[in-house]
Amino acid sequence: MIQRFVDACSATEDATAQALFRVAIGACVLFTLLDVVQAGLVDVLWVDAAYGGMRPLTSHPWLIHYLGGANPTVIHGLLWVGLATGVALVLGIGGRITPLVSLFVVGSLVDVNGHAGGSYDELLQNALWLLVLSGGHKTLSVEAKWRTGSWWPEVPILAFPRWLALWQLCLMYGATGLQKVSTYWVPGGESSALYYIMQQPTWQRSDMTWVASFYPLTQLATFVTWWWEVLAFFWILTVWYAATPDRPGRLRAWSNRLQLRWVYAGIGLAMHLAIFATMEVGPFSPLSLSFYLLLAHPHEWRRWLTRRTAPAAAANT
Repeated sequence: MIQRFVDACSATEDATAQALFRVAIGACVLFTLLDVVQAGLVDVLWVDAAYGGMRPLTSHPWLIHYLGGANPTVIHGLLWVGLATGVALVLGIGGRITPLVSLFVVGSLVDVNGHAGGSYDELLQNALWLLVLSGGHKTLSVEAKWRTGSWWPEVPILAFPRWLALWQLCLMYGATGLQKVSTYWVPGGESSALYYIMQQPTWQRSDMTWVASFYPLTQLATFVTWWWEVLAFFWILTVWYAATPDRPGRLRAWSNRLQLRWVYAGIGLAMHLAIFATMEVGPFSPLSLSFYLLLAHPHEWRRWLTRRTAPAAAANT
């Protein structure tokens, strides 16, 4: 059993999938920070009340504490560093050091005020730590171009960070579903949870009283969402089945025949697009969907992208 564990942790794969994840998480870092900048709330949310912030920030993350506290100079300096790490992640500059610095800097900013943030902040920090473990900077990056002369070299890296990220995704959904035990969510109850959520001004992007005309559809969406989340632990198994199609087992064959990993992904994509279009929940949807890039195995990404680039290359010759 120990040998199998060592072999699993030592397995390698092409870096393409983890590189795409790196680019997406870098974009989410920029989204998270620029959303606050665009709203004009940097000083309001992240600066101590003594310097004009919304409330006293007495419990600082360690980095802000050692830099001198949540004053404008420290916060604005960290903001610029955080934005730089987001750009560097997208471009693939700095290797593992870039996500590590981003983890410390962005984590300190979003955690400095406990009244301004959400669980998506923890999800972003988890993703950045996974990028520290990942070798996704070795392709689709400036570093790859400088090192090999190619933007997209085929480089083997450790596979386990991708599987950890997929487990993070399924754990997030599964744990969320298991906590939804009210009569508004569970089958046999009212299935009215999504309708009531859409009527809360805290979350609305705009007035949504019109949803009342489609109440039965919101009940169906509530029912599907609950089951989809509760069964999310099975999702990572469908991805594993797709990676090992030659192994025996009826469940594996059934899952691969029905393409269940993409059925799960389709439901999740529809859910997040609906959330993003109707509710203001920060970077939650784009951040969650960044993990979906890892559902396709690296050889699949290379095959799909090669098919798309080959006709364009032929047309240019």
